[in-house]
Amino acid sequence: MRLDELLFSQGFGTRRLCVGLIERGLVTVQGSLCEDPGAEIDTETPDLDYTVQGEPWRFHANAYLMLHKPAGYECSHKPGAWPSVYSLLPVPLRQRPTAGKVQGAQAVGRLDQDTTGLLLLSDDGAFIHRMNSPKRHVPKIYEITAKHALDEKQRDRLLSGVVLDDDPKPVKAAACEIISPFHLRLTLTEGKYHQVKRMLAAVGNRVEGLHRSKIGGLDLPADLLPGQWRWLGPAELDLLGKSPSE
Repeated sequence: MRLDELLFSQGFGTRRLCVGLIERGLVTVQGSLCEDPGAEIDTETPDLDYTVQGEPWRFHANAYLMLHKPAGYECSHKPGAWPSVYSLLPVPLRQRPTAGKVQGAQAVGRLDQDTTGLLLLSDDGAFIHRMNSPKRHVPKIYEITAKHALDEKQRDRLLSGVVLDDDPKPVKAAACEIISPFHLRLTLTEGKYHQVKRMLAAVGNRVEGLHRSKIGGLDLPADLLPGQWRWLGPAELDLLGKSPSE
């Protein structure tokens, strides 16, 4: 791949801008300065490293990311009262070219502005669809702080199914565990609008705090602080049922 095409594919701006970055001596590849936009780069090189304006990057054919979503951010490109969760990502990840109208890595599903925890992002449309598909039944675990003390009756109703106001078909938790009187661990394999909050309301309780701790086999790392993001590695993609060679 030409060096200017490589930078374009990684989200460093228009092709003309990428050419300018290279010709101005602002790009290195594998530690060596390269001022030729047409230089051929072997993108199959393991751990292909480059820098742009002194900042180190690594080549990724597709973006697969995890982010620890803090409270007070919306999973929207056109947020209302709260800032966009995408503002937590560096600019290149927000403007990687894609086949669709919206550029950059996109959230795989959404979390409400007051919900915290594990959020996946990608520019791979097939991966996003696979993770969101109700047919895949990808489990998601939520840690819930309830307003009222929890009891076995509420737990059993969540496991057997509750009816939400927009669907006569009951929805039920795949697993439900009372950790403490006000802490509930809930596993869902489908995603409906405000589902956790509405399910708790259906059993006579209320969500005071909501945190997603796990998707598929992937736990939110303890060392990934609110607002931080990182690339997903091959082992982590495997935990999500996605081989990086696909």
